Amino acid sequence: MLCILGPTASGKSSLAMALAQHDSRIEIVSMDSALVYKGMDIGTAKPSSQDQLAVPHHLLDLIAPSETYSAARFVRDAHEACEKVRSRQKIPILVGGTMLYFKAYRDGLDDLPSAPPTLRDAISARAADQGWPALHRELAQIDPNTAARLKPTDAQRISRALELFELTGKTMSALIAQSAPRSRPGPGAREALEVIALEPTDRSILHARIAQRFNQMIKDGFLDEVTRLMAQGTLRPDLPSMRCVGYRQAWEHLEGRTNTQEFLEAGLAATRQLAKRQLTWIRSFESVTRIDPFDQNSLLQLPRLCESLIH
Repeated sequence: MLCILGPTASGKSSLAMALAQHDSRIEIVSMDSALVYKGMDIGTAKPSSQDQLAVPHHLLDLIAPSETYSAARFVRDAHEACEKVRSRQKIPILVGGTMLYFKAYRDGLDDLPSAPPTLRDAISARAADQGWPALHRELAQIDPNTAARLKPTDAQRISRALELFELTGKTMSALIAQSAPRSRPGPGAREALEVIALEPTDRSILHARIAQRFNQMIKDGFLDEVTRLMAQGTLRPDLPSMRCVGYRQAWEHLEGRTNTQEFLEAGLAATRQLAKRQLTWIRSFESVTRIDPFDQNSLLQLPRLCESLIH
């Protein structure tokens, strides 16, 4: 099965659409943690209704923004979607930039214990009182290796690390080192996962594309979209959905904490940082075919390469 990885604004979706329009058997399975949320369309660059009519897309609009989604659920949902596509004699391709989801799908997940809701609620209550940066400092005392790779505002992962310590008395780092990855429920040895990684060598071109797309989102009504989401009354800025790049900055702006210029600069900076993290992940992956999407020669070879991997 083919998987197309890449940082934001690198052309993953356009490539997938071009392949699907060339081969009518192809259906796209999203590998993006932001596209699962209903009502979050502009700021996530969700495929348009026209694109979704032209080519079947899967794993879009699965949950409300007030809910949470996990890598474990993605693995289950992705395998189920791929099997359904195959059952119709069609070809699924995974497309996205959530690198944790890709790693979980390809390599499996560490078998770590689940926390009861009461423990999670207790940690959330402490965070509401003290702030997530305070809990991040606490985690740094307990598990400096895990804390070092998390932002002080990464509520979901800080909470998970503290949950595991409360449950087991062991740090997340130690538990992951001891834990054997779960066997994948899907293709396994039956088929290989062929991976195309879009890896730009000229970061300035990527940054220009990021700026162009972010500005277009603003013109398309991104702030109106966030205003509607805030008006629902069910969301908080610390929810995973509202921590998505752009949404957090828009929330702060709409609350009056930043002016327009500060919002634009913060949104662009956050998106560039996201791309940087995605590229760091990509460089760490083995057994992938790396393509510079902004190199004309590579770009001409890309559709033929993808077709050869599919077939």
